[in-house]
Amino acid sequence: MAILGCGVLLSLALLSLSIGINLCLSENGKEIDFSAHGENASPSTTKKDKGKRWAVLIAGSNGYYNYRHQADICHAYQILKKGGLKDENIIVFMYDDIAHDPENPRQGVIINKPKGRDVYKGVPKDYTGTDVNSKNFYAVILGNKKNLTGGSGKVLKSGPNDHVFIYYADHGSAGLLGMPSEYDAVYAKDLIQVLKKKHASNGFKSMVFYIEACESGSIFEGLLPNKMNIYATTAANAEESSYGTYCPGEAEVPEEYDTCLGDLYSISWLEDCDSNDLRKETLEKQYERVRRRTNESHVMQYGDMSHRKEFLFTYMGADLVNDSYTSIGDISSPSRAVNQRDTKLLYFQHKFLRAPAGSHAKLEARKQLLNEIAHRKHVDYSIHKIGELLFGHQKSSNMLMNVRPRGQPVVDDWDCYKKFLRIYKKYCGHLSTYGMKYARAIANICNAGVTMEKMVAASDQACSKKPFV
Repeated sequence: MAILGCGVLLSLALLSLSIGINLCLSENGKEIDFSAHGENASPSTTKKDKGKRWAVLIAGSNGYYNYRHQADICHAYQILKKGGLKDENIIVFMYDDIAHDPENPRQGVIINKPKGRDVYKGVPKDYTGTDVNSKNFYAVILGNKKNLTGGSGKVLKSGPNDHVFIYYADHGSAGLLGMPSEYDAVYAKDLIQVLKKKHASNGFKSMVFYIEACESGSIFEGLLPNKMNIYATTAANAEESSYGTYCPGEAEVPEEYDTCLGDLYSISWLEDCDSNDLRKETLEKQYERVRRRTNESHVMQYGDMSHRKEFLFTYMGADLVNDSYTSIGDISSPSRAVNQRDTKLLYFQHKFLRAPAGSHAKLEARKQLLNEIAHRKHVDYSIHKIGELLFGHQKSSNMLMNVRPRGQPVVDDWDCYKKFLRIYKKYCGHLSTYGMKYARAIANICNAGVTMEKMVAASDQACSKKPFV
């Protein structure tokens, strides 16, 4: 009778929540306790496990042309807040230069879709401006207040019964994620070491990690163990771009917005959360929905696949006041998606086309557009020239753009990778969001065993004139 009763109760779950009955749902032999739905409680795997939910949200970019990253992060905060998480358990990194940017047509408001609601209101300002950096990010994950510089001081104080959600939205490239400072980055090897340390200290029961970035699969490919209780999904595989969406030129996007309002992978999971009951939807179901909707790149999953059967409620909570959810399943993709590498160029093009003829704004937009085009040409030239100097004309292209087999990290010697990126910046200038696509070429130069002396000489010769740095 007990087994039959639990099966019958499944169909009455929504009703039972409203009248306070403690129900159970069997999922892979574990009971999910739906009575644990206070502001900080997690659906637990046993009735004795009342672990908390924690979340770290980080937008690793700045500048109005990168509007979408902070919009994605703010939207994620609203979902978690609506799900019952307290601000003390949500840690937000965002440069915070978008809402009040002079170019923002709705001052003090950030939207994540055309005609969307304000997702900026109420978002905690834990780490803003220059406090958004890799050192603080690592310190927050490890719960190490001593290593923080600035910010609110909030850290991930999660314990062995707690469930952690981390969401990162930014530009990326082979084995690294961007930060607002061009001199800073989150390297895959460093991040994985931080996660291993957090796991070794019993800092979580389970963790879910979502990454929105180009080549984001390279952060976990060949690096994330599958027995660390971490499940991760990424917007793209290890070698392709991710895509912005709700961009200028789409019919439904207001003309006054010169920048993309969201990212395709991010919009896919965020709007899925908005439209479905997170008490009933599993991580696996969301992954499949997001994979189908994100049709311009290959959404990937890594780590401990056993967690795919867990409910989103475990990490994000759910709106328990609103019991009127009617799942609408998949949401259709926006009509247009733009390669993240090209969103800045699109931004300048739209500004130029929209500016009044003969105006100062027209001249300034033209200058910005031409500078961006010149920079892209410089990066293209310099990388290919370095390749030719190191490997010869015939072998250069294959050596630079080689993609390692799946399951291997992008580079063997991470110290070499960091040093060679610094050498390139010293002699040729910053790669920028467009040039980040060539980070793999730098990794391949390391993998080929090129010495630091040869890399310096090639970079110096290729960029001796530095016409567009």
